[in-house]
Amino acid sequence: MPDLSFTIDGAEVVPYSTAPLLALKLKVKNRNLEEPIRTVMLQCQIQIEATRRHYAPSEQADLLDLFGTPDRWNQTLRSTLWTHAHANVGPFTGETTVDLPVPCTFDFNIAATKYFNALDGGEVPICVLFSGTIFYDDATRGLQIAQIPWSNEARYRLPVEVWKNVMDLYYPNTAWLTLRRDVFDRLHEFKMQHGLPTWEQAMERLLAEANEKVLT
Repeated sequence: MPDLSFTIDGAEVVPYSTAPLLALKLKVKNRNLEEPIRTVMLQCQIQIEATRRHYAPSEQADLLDLFGTPDRWNQTLRSTLWTHAHANVGPFTGETTVDLPVPCTFDFNIAATKYFNALDGGEVPICVLFSGTIFYDDATRGLQIAQIPWSNEARYRLPVEVWKNVMDLYYPNTAWLTLRRDVFDRLHEFKMQHGLPTWEQAMERLLAEANEKVLT
C-alpha cells in the first residue's frame, strides 16, 4: 500500500490565468519506492500559522482590524484558514514534483487578503493539510484505491513578495472593495451629481471634504 509524504520546495506566480494564482512546488514521495502510482487526487487545506513569525510595529498597526491591539494577541493571534486547493498527480514511481495551484484574491473583505497586505516583507508560515485518493497497481490484485489520511501535512515559509507579485501582476496599481448595494447607490449618485468621470475622483472628493470638516 502506498505511503506518501509531501514537501513544498518553492512557490511562484502563475501568469495568464483567468484568476490570480500562485503555484506551490509540491514534491510527492512514496516510501514504497517500487510501487507504481497511477494517479493521486489531492485535496488540500492551507492554513496561515500567524503565531510563527515576528511582526514589525508598522505591521502590527495594519493588523489591528484582524487581531486587535498587540496586548491582546495572546488571545486573538492564531492559525487561520487561507484557502483550499486541488491537484491531480499523474503516474509516477518513487517520487514526482507537481504544481499545486493556490487561488488568491484581492478582496479586502477576506481575512487572508487583509493579512498578506499588512505585511511589509519576510515570510508567511503556512501549513498544508492533505487528503484525497490514491490509485495504484498491486502486483497480485491489480488496480487498488487508498485514502490519504489528514495526518499528512507539509509546512512552508511562503515569501510575502510572491503574494504581492501575484497582486501586482493581476491588479497593477489597483485594489478593489465590495460595497453594500445601498452604499454603492449613494456613491454612484454622488459621482453623477458632481460630474466626476471616475470612481477614484469620487472617492478623492469625499476624502477631501471629510478632511476639511476635520480641520474646521
